[in-house]
Amino acid sequence: MATIIPLNPEPFRIALGPLLYYWPRTTVLEFYASIADTAVERVYLGEAVCTRRHEMRLADWIEVAQMLRDAGKQVVLSTPVLVESDSDIAVMRRVCAQEDFLVEANDLGAVRALAGRPFVGGPHLNVYHADTLAWLAGLGAQGCVVPVEMDGTTMAALAAARPAGLALEAMVWGRMPLAFSARCFTARHHRLRKDACEFRCIEYPDGLVARTGEGQDFFTLNGIQTQSATCLDLCAQVSQMAEGGIEYARVSPHATGTLEAIAHLDAIRRGERAASPSAVMPAGATPSNGYWSGKPGIHWLTQEGAVA
Repeated sequence: MATIIPLNPEPFRIALGPLLYYWPRTTVLEFYASIADTAVERVYLGEAVCTRRHEMRLADWIEVAQMLRDAGKQVVLSTPVLVESDSDIAVMRRVCAQEDFLVEANDLGAVRALAGRPFVGGPHLNVYHADTLAWLAGLGAQGCVVPVEMDGTTMAALAAARPAGLALEAMVWGRMPLAFSARCFTARHHRLRKDACEFRCIEYPDGLVARTGEGQDFFTLNGIQTQSATCLDLCAQVSQMAEGGIEYARVSPHATGTLEAIAHLDAIRRGERAASPSAVMPAGATPSNGYWSGKPGIHWLTQEGAVA
């Protein structure tokens, strides 16, 4: 019988995605100081959701980036996802103009602004096909983050057909970013206009959970971003994911559970047994992993495939 050689025989690396919530500056600085001592290899920094947030400016993110680089981390600066105003464009161009750190391009405007320089394609570029990967590689992409709704079979097929040298990354833990809107839902919840929002999202360090009429947690509101109410947990699938060609496993920062998730992933790749981080969920969220099996993303499937 022929031996099957995994596409990626090396252990996966751990990446920390950009902070999607609006936290006070001191909280942000303390959080990333703690990240410096973790097993994370790659850290994404910057404001990807709303450019009106002002606790951290680009200069502040650069200082954090330098600190983390000195601690041995690879740092990637993320651009905004929904670029619709002149101020949004200015923020995006400033991130792309700096040349000290790799950039995560979260829209095609950022890809164009980078003018052929190396970048990582963010999950919101919605890459589902190898031809798209090849096109992005021709524009300078060194890596790409696959969409959160991609199932494991499609992910492995994409990895097998990707251009040589292009690394793939997949989110494995955290509330899933689902959509962006020109309307700020957090402001609307407080009966405020988007341009007079009073920065109310800073009151929700893990987002504002919205429930159905029957009382079921359904979405999480995070300014202009809609997230899942559940917390994605693919820690049990991460080794299979790595064998299929995924180099980086992404953890999304939350006020609680982030460090535990990182430690759990590190234990997995070292072959150690550890408790699942599903026991610690952001803001009381329940775990989900349905997308991995091609099911509704809100579902939590046991190892036997049953909906729990």
